Amino acid sequence: MKRRGAVVLALVLTITFVASVAAQQPATPVDDERVHAVATQLRCVVCQNLSVADSPSEMASQMRAIVRERLAAGDSPEQVIQYFVDRYGEWILLSPRRQGFTLLVWVFPFVAVLVGLVAVGLLVRHWTRRAALAPAARPVVDPAMSERIKREIETGG
Repeated sequence: MKRRGAVVLALVLTITFVASVAAQQPATPVDDERVHAVATQLRCVVCQNLSVADSPSEMASQMRAIVRERLAAGDSPEQVIQYFVDRYGEWILLSPRRQGFTLLVWVFPFVAVLVGLVAVGLLVRHWTRRAALAPAARPVVDPAMSERIKREIETGG
């Protein structure tokens, strides 16, 4: 009887173990290119001017490991990025998203260049029209001076 109970217990434990292993999602292998692609979009919290992919810091190494783990768990690259945004804020992104207030970061430089070109064009147009419309003004010469010049020309010097 004891032997039968031990066999039943072993069978129950085996079934429980197999069921728990089968219930877990198998980790998908993640290649380095996918990890690098996601890590290049994230800012290193230590270096701040380097991406997580390019930073040699220990923190960046840990962040790359988290990226790899989350991708292996089945998260999409967007979900992994959102994971870091939820923890660090929009600052963690090397390129701000093109929505809301950060849209100004993408649009403002183009608008500024366009306004500058229009201003330069208007200035050049104003200067060229002003020069063309102004009559060729003759220099004002004193009548006495004019008479003296005439005499010197006639006498030859």
